[in-house]
Amino acid sequence: MVVLRFKRFGRIHKPFYRLCATDKRAPRDGAVIEELGWYDPTGPEGKQVNFDMDRVQHWFAKGAQPSLTVANLVKNLGGAIPAASAKALAVRSKVSRHPKPAATEEKKEG
Repeated sequence: MVVLRFKRFGRIHKPFYRLCATDKRAPRDGAVIEELGWYDPTGPEGKQVNFDMDRVQHWFAKGAQPSLTVANLVKNLGGAIPAASAKALAVRSKVSRHPKPAATEEKKEG
């Protein structure tokens, strides 16, 4: 199975990622099929993401599955993501790692 995920580059506290189409069994920074763009989370506003959206959509059409981070970024850039990934994003956004405490009931005056 082909997945779209990031390879990490950069140095400590200065990450830089390349978007790659790779085999699911390959290690994170291992061999890739094709590089599709880059993501610089610490870069200046407006120059943080550069994806080749035509090639990303090509891989989606062939059945490639994006990681959650890749799916979020593609969605934010206006690209279409596979239905299975959209469902996973919807479920993931509803579940919080740190749930908010339940609202306390006001004490009744009596």
